Amino acid sequence: MGDTVAVIDFETTGMSPAQGARATEIAVVLLRDGRIVDRYASLMRSGAWVPPFIEQLTGISNRMLAGAPPADEVMGRVAEFTRGCAVVAHNAGFDRGFWRHEHALAGSDDAVVQAPFACTLLLSRRLYPEVPNHKLGTLAQWHGIAPTGRAHRALADAEMAAGLWLRIVQDVQARHAASVPFGLLCLLQRTPRPQLARAVARYFADAAGTRP
Repeated sequence: MGDTVAVIDFETTGMSPAQGARATEIAVVLLRDGRIVDRYASLMRSGAWVPPFIEQLTGISNRMLAGAPPADEVMGRVAEFTRGCAVVAHNAGFDRGFWRHEHALAGSDDAVVQAPFACTLLLSRRLYPEVPNHKLGTLAQWHGIAPTGRAHRALADAEMAAGLWLRIVQDVQARHAASVPFGLLCLLQRTPRPQLARAVARYFADAAGTRP
């Protein structure tokens, strides 16, 4: 995969922007040609209050956020850092919601707001049914991906998700395909396990214009 992929992770004040939650931290790990080529991480100040249980989980306090750069400034930097990239996250439905919400509040353009997402959680469920559960930490340990920092901090989690993404690409390539375009993985994350090989064949037939 020669294109650059942005693996992201948010820490937040709650579960959903629809419930009033805001992001408190974002990290981005850029991958190209099977390796990490750059990183960005920052706390972000939105004025939202961090509940005590979230502070205990993440270690991010209201006092820390008081000195952080404004959320719109951080998301503007993220927009430029990731421009043209497809995006990956673990449990992407969660991160995509905050990605779109925070970028929209920051005034980012639609190309950034609507960037395509792939989900390492959905892919792992299809590729690794033998794993006890599909939490990021469990999958990282299963695949021998060493943590680089505290769990539930954005950069450490983004780096673990990046390692998992690279392992997924490697395994899909070994099992099903000589090359692994991003669009193929987006297709596979929605494909039932017994149909994976057929889905790969159809994908490449469509791409080559040879499918009946």
